[in-house]
Amino acid sequence: MKTFKVMLLQVMTVVMLSSTFGCASKQAIKPHDNGYPVQAVYADQPVNVDGRLDDAVWAKAQTYQMKLGQDRVELDQTLIEGGKIRFAWDEKFLYMAVEFTDSDVVAEGTENGEHHYSKGDLAELFLWPLDQTWYWELYVTPNALQTSFFFPGPGRLLPSTFKNHVDLTVAAQVQGTFNDWSDRDKGWTAEMAVPVSALTARGEAWGPGAAWRVLVGRYNYSAFLPQTELSSMPKLSRTSFHLRPEYGRLILMPKSAK
Repeated sequence: MKTFKVMLLQVMTVVMLSSTFGCASKQAIKPHDNGYPVQAVYADQPVNVDGRLDDAVWAKAQTYQMKLGQDRVELDQTLIEGGKIRFAWDEKFLYMAVEFTDSDVVAEGTENGEHHYSKGDLAELFLWPLDQTWYWELYVTPNALQTSFFFPGPGRLLPSTFKNHVDLTVAAQVQGTFNDWSDRDKGWTAEMAVPVSALTARGEAWGPGAAWRVLVGRYNYSAFLPQTELSSMPKLSRTSFHLRPEYGRLILMPKSAK
């Protein structure tokens, strides 16, 4: 005979799964529609990945704002500390630049490849080649650590997926004091270069017209916030960074684009 504790756990699991999939089916964007457009400008010169965001390409790149998920908005929450995202690309790399307002810059991870979302402030880049099952989850922290997870599909999250699969190039700059909650910081900036050779190792297309989806997620820990603040670009119907049908449509702009 099942114990009451086991029966209660089973009921709770069914309720949670029903709630999760019910929300997704009603609000998620279909994965094969046009999606929210996210432009990556072509970089005539390789980006100097130093976290300073002073390369000429960033001045002409489109800027995208971080947003709270709709589920948080419906709870009357507002985004307290915002952020900006830019993308660029060339034949060898996809580049990302992040610029975050942050009152308390903190990151307690010490090694590449860690699960940094549980250890402090973090920018996560998700990349999904449309019509394929697999996707990437790539990290940069304010102390310039990086992690790269590769998921063969959402139904195959096993230990092998959480290895550091790609040698990313990352850098960051902190405007304030790092890992010191006793004063107020201004924020942090970071750059990431993702090697195209890794993204296309299974035959994926790259260049204008290639079908990729993208999402940037942020974990923001601060002594001055009422709770850890999670935001994304593009905005999600609910705060789940693995909600792939709602990822933005990555547009690799042609070389001649101004």
